[in-house]
Amino acid sequence: MLDNISLLIQAPILNVQLLLDGLFIGAIFALAAYGLALVWGVMNVKNLAQGDFVIMGGYIAWFMSTLGIHPILGLPVAAVLMFGFGWVVYKVIIFRVIDKDLFTSLLATFGLALVISQLLNLAFGPEVQVAKSGFAINSLFGGMVTVANIKFISLILAAILAAMVITFMKHSRMGQAIRATAQDPRAAKVMGIDTEQVYAFTFALNAAICGAAGALVSMIWVIQPFFGIAYSIRSFVIVTAAGLGNLPGVIITGLGLGVAELYAGFTFGAELQQFTVVGLLVVVLVWRQIQQKRHRQAVQ
Repeated sequence: MLDNISLLIQAPILNVQLLLDGLFIGAIFALAAYGLALVWGVMNVKNLAQGDFVIMGGYIAWFMSTLGIHPILGLPVAAVLMFGFGWVVYKVIIFRVIDKDLFTSLLATFGLALVISQLLNLAFGPEVQVAKSGFAINSLFGGMVTVANIKFISLILAAILAAMVITFMKHSRMGQAIRATAQDPRAAKVMGIDTEQVYAFTFALNAAICGAAGALVSMIWVIQPFFGIAYSIRSFVIVTAAGLGNLPGVIITGLGLGVAELYAGFTFGAELQQFTVVGLLVVVLVWRQIQQKRHRQAVQ
């Protein structure tokens, strides 16, 4: 560990590489976390299958690449298929646990995550896969820093997708209905909003966002059937730290988490990279508890 830290100090250019890679992957983390924030804020459902939705989207794009279709073209396909999948999951499972206690929703979505990961393993095997984009890799600073074009394109696509979702939420009738339901479901129902339809659409929209994020992950990183839990934890860290409805906070936290994870992997080793994410989740939860305690004391 000390040798790696010393290397970062002696070769500052390595920090540029880690920073760029962290920002590229962090943008996708933020995209998936925004979908979780939607479901959490509107339906009060903590979706432990969030990361498995991401991996499913990745496998759709990867499978299309094996058929000779570019994985970028697989992105909209993954989003559409995952939207339909999310709608079915809501109608079969999620609508039964919306009014239940926290433990019930966690248990239901955790079971869903296990089923998805096992089905993906049976269908595609346990090997790590990458959807090859075929784009060039650029070298900077005399070849000491490399930036793959697909990473830059993925960053742009993630930004476009986020802008589309924000525009939809602000200006469409369904987006307004979603925001109204999130604020007060009973009042929304009194005003004639079909909250059941809103819940189904929100969960399906989250699945579509995850599908698009997974397609991007498959091109710039790796996918594997059992990697879903890692993305679920990342999403929980981001949403818990940023707060529900705080989109700028989600973006900043997602980018920061991406950078922190890349630095942790380089400094402590790849075997402790996921440990860093879990550790950050614990720190965020403790910090939230302290903030809530201080707020209660101030009110009293």
